[in-house]
Amino acid sequence: MQKPAAQQKTVLDTILDWSKDRPLWQRDALRRIIANGRLTDADIGELVDLCKQGKGAPVGALKAVPLEKAHLPANPGQTAAVSLLSIADVTGVNNLAAGQTLGFEPNGITIIYGDNGAGKSGYARILKRACRARHAGKIEPNVYADQPPKRVGANITYGVGGVPQPVEQWQNGVNPHATLSAVSVFDSDCASVHIREKNEVAFRPFGLDVPDELAAACQAVKDALAAEQKQLEKARNPIFAAPTWKATTAVGKALAALNANTDAKKIEALAALSADESARLERLREDLSKNPTKAAAEQTVKADNVMRLITVVNSVAARTTDEDLLAAAALARDARSKRDAARLAAEKAFTGEPLAGVGGETWRALWDSARRYSTEIAYPGQPFPPSAEDAHCMLCQQPLEAEARARMARFEDFIQKDTEQLAREAEKAAQTARQTIAAGAIGTRAVKASLDELGLQNEVLQQQTRRFIAAARLRRHVLLKALGGNGEVQLPPVPLSPLPDLGQLQTTIRNYAAELRKSADADERKKLEADFAELSDRALLAGMLPVVTDEIQRLKTIRFLTECAGDTATNTITKMGNDIADTVITPRLRDRFQEEIVRLAASKVRVEIVRSGGKYGSPQYQVRLFAKPDAKVHEILSEGEKTCVALAAFMTELATAMHRSALVFDDPVSSLDHRWRGQVAKRLVEEAENRQVIVFTHDLVFVNDLNDHATKTGRPVRLTTLSRAAAGAGMVADGLPWKAQSVEDRIDKLEKAARAAKLLHDNNQEDEYAVEVAKLYNALRATWERGLEDIAFVRVVQRHRDYINAKDLKKVSALTEADCDAFAAGFKRCCDIVDAHDPSSGRNAAPPPPTDLFQDIQALKDWAASLRDRQKKIA
Repeated sequence: MQKPAAQQKTVLDTILDWSKDRPLWQRDALRRIIANGRLTDADIGELVDLCKQGKGAPVGALKAVPLEKAHLPANPGQTAAVSLLSIADVTGVNNLAAGQTLGFEPNGITIIYGDNGAGKSGYARILKRACRARHAGKIEPNVYADQPPKRVGANITYGVGGVPQPVEQWQNGVNPHATLSAVSVFDSDCASVHIREKNEVAFRPFGLDVPDELAAACQAVKDALAAEQKQLEKARNPIFAAPTWKATTAVGKALAALNANTDAKKIEALAALSADESARLERLREDLSKNPTKAAAEQTVKADNVMRLITVVNSVAARTTDEDLLAAAALARDARSKRDAARLAAEKAFTGEPLAGVGGETWRALWDSARRYSTEIAYPGQPFPPSAEDAHCMLCQQPLEAEARARMARFEDFIQKDTEQLAREAEKAAQTARQTIAAGAIGTRAVKASLDELGLQNEVLQQQTRRFIAAARLRRHVLLKALGGNGEVQLPPVPLSPLPDLGQLQTTIRNYAAELRKSADADERKKLEADFAELSDRALLAGMLPVVTDEIQRLKTIRFLTECAGDTATNTITKMGNDIADTVITPRLRDRFQEEIVRLAASKVRVEIVRSGGKYGSPQYQVRLFAKPDAKVHEILSEGEKTCVALAAFMTELATAMHRSALVFDDPVSSLDHRWRGQVAKRLVEEAENRQVIVFTHDLVFVNDLNDHATKTGRPVRLTTLSRAAAGAGMVADGLPWKAQSVEDRIDKLEKAARAAKLLHDNNQEDEYAVEVAKLYNALRATWERGLEDIAFVRVVQRHRDYINAKDLKKVSALTEADCDAFAAGFKRCCDIVDAHDPSSGRNAAPPPPTDLFQDIQALKDWAASLRDRQKKIA
C-alpha cells in the first residue's frame, strides 16, 4: 500500500520553525503580524516593553505570547477543503440585526449585494476575524447602543471535505478559528500589501510579507528605543558640564569617571563625613582665611578649654565613684548599728534612774559638755567626775553629795565602756565620709565658657559632658539623702564618660594647632589646602547625591537601551525572508502570476515578477513593467490596474495551496471600471469550479456580470440582498433587490403581487385594491423598460454603463415589427393606468379587474420568452 505524500510545509510553518531561536518579543510580534496583518502604534509600544523585559526589565502585567502552531492558519489536505454554510445569531458586531441567517452556496458562488451601510462590512469583518485575512481589522460594537455588548460573536456552520460540522459558537478573539482559518478573505487591504507606496511594487505571497512586517517592527522598536535614548542623552544634568568641584580631588575623579558600572554605594560612602571630618572642614574653612600663627594660638586656647573640662570631669568622676559613695553608705549603716547597740546597753545600765533619757543622744551631748567644763575650767587637772567632797555640780553649781558623786561616777564609767566608744568612733567616721563627699560643688557653672566653646566644635560631645556632670550631681544627691535613712542605697547608673572623646578632641586640636604653626611654611599650607579641598568636595557631594544617583541611573538606562537595540538587527530576518522567497517564488509561480494577469487584464497590464535587492526583511522580488523596468510602478498603474495586480497575486498564492477551501471577496472591484470588472467577474466564476466563492459587493453591474457568467457556465448561484431596517443593518433577503432583478424574476414577483391584489378585490376592499393595482402597473411599466434593455437589445447598451457590448449586437436582429408593436401596446397600457402625471379632476377611471392584471403580465411574459427563443437560435 502506497503511503500518502507528506503534507507540504507552508511558508508560515517555516517561519514558525525559524522563530524558535528568536527573542520572545519578536515571536510575540510574529503572532500579532500573522493574526492582524499589520502592527499598530499600540502594538509597537508593547513590543518595546517586551523587548526591555527580555533584557532584564521588571515583568509587569504584559507578558510575551510567542508564536505557536495554534496561531497559524489551517492547512488541510486536498480532501479536507473548508466551505462556509451560514452565519447566524450575530451579537455585538456593528449594528447588525439579531435573528438573521446569512446562507452560502457550498458548491458554487454566493453573491451578496447591499448598498452602503446595509451590513456587508459587518459580516465581512466576522469572516476576516474567524478566517484568514492579511488584515483582520477590528470589530466595533454598535456606537448607538446604551451598553457595550456582553459577547461579540456568531454561530457559524461550515463543512470539511463536503461534510457539515457541528455549529461553531464563534467568539471574537485574538486568533482565527483553527479550522476556519483555511478560508481566505480578500479585500482592498490585500492590494495595499502588494502595492506599496514606494518606488517598488513588492510581490509577496501570503507569509512572505511576515518577514517584512517583522523587520519593520524591529525598525520601529529600534526607533522608539533610539528616541528614548536620545531623550536621556539630552537629560544630563547641566552641573556635570560646569562642575563646581575640583578635578584633582577624589570626588572630582569619581564624578569624571561616572559610567553605567559605577557603584553608587562607593559614591555614597565618599559623601559620608564623620563628625570629626565635618569639624575639621569647618576649622580649615575658617582658619585658612586667617594668619596661621594667630589661628594656631586660637586653637591652643580651645585645647586648653577642653583640658579644663577634662580636669573637671576627672574630679567629678573621682568624687562620685560607686566605690566611694557606697563606702560612705556602709559607714553610715555601721554607725547606726553600733549606736543601736550602745543604746541597748544604756537602757540596761540606767534602768531606775529618776529621769528618762539617760544615755540617750541629748544626754550624751550634755554629759560631754559637762566633762569638758570640769576638766578644762572647774577642776583642771582632776579626774571626771570630781571625787573631792567639796566638789560642786558642773551644771547647777550645787555641792555634790556622796550619792551624786557615785551616780556621776557610774555614768562616766558607762560612757567609757566599749559599746559606747565603738558607737562614737563609727559615728565620727561616718560623719567624716559624709563631709568629704558633700564638700565642693558639682556643676557646670564654673566651666560654662568651656562648655559653650565645646558646643561650637562638637555639640554632641558638649551634651555628653553636661549629662555626665549632671548625673554625678544626681548620684551624690541620692547618696546624701539616703544617709539619713535606714533603706538600701540605689544609685543612678553612671553614664558614658566623655573623657576619651574629650582627650581625643584635645589631642586633635593641639595637633591641628601644630599644623597651623607649620603652615606658615608654603608647602605645609598647600597640604592643608588640599585637605580642605578634599573635605569640601565630599561635603558638596553629600548635598548632590540624588543628582549623582540619577546620573548613574541615566547612564545605566542608556546602556540598557543600547543592549535592547541589539535585538532589533534585521539582517537575520532579511536572510530568512529572501531564502523563503527564493524557495516559494519559483519560475512556475511566476508563470502562474503571468497567467492570472492575462486572465484578469488581458494585455492591458504588462507586468512581470523580477528579482531585486532585499532590505529590512523584504523579499527579493517585485512587480515591474515590461516596457520600462525602471519606472515607478505604483505611480504608473491606475487604481484599477493595481487591484488587478493584487488579485492576480492573491489568486497565484491560492493556486499553490494544497487545499481548495472557500474564498471570500469583500468588494473586490471597488476601484475597477468596466475594462476590468467583467474580467474579474469571469475569473471569480471560473474559480467557483474549484472551490466555494463568496462575494460581497455594492456594485450592481458587477452583480450582473457575476450572475451572467455563472449562469452561462452552469455554476450554482445564490443571490442574497442585505438591507437596513428598524431592527438594524444586515437584514437578509433571498435574491436581489427589484432594481437588480432580471425580467424573469420581476415577472415572477408581479404574478405574486397580482394574486395578492385579487384577494383584496374579492374581499371588496376597493380602496386597497386600487392602491395595489397602481403599484403593480408602475412596476410592470418599469419591467417593460428593463425588457427592452436586457432582452430586446440584449444589453448591448445599458444605462449608466460607459461601454457598448457589441459582441451581442447581432442578436438584436431577432426583434421584429410585431415585437415593437407588442412592446408599445404593453407599455402604453401601463402608462394609461399609472398616474405618471396629475390626471384631470373630471377623470375618475376605475382600476382594471384582476383578469386584466394577469393578461397584461402574461403579455410581457410571452413577449420576453418569444424573443429569448429566437435570440438563442442566432449564432
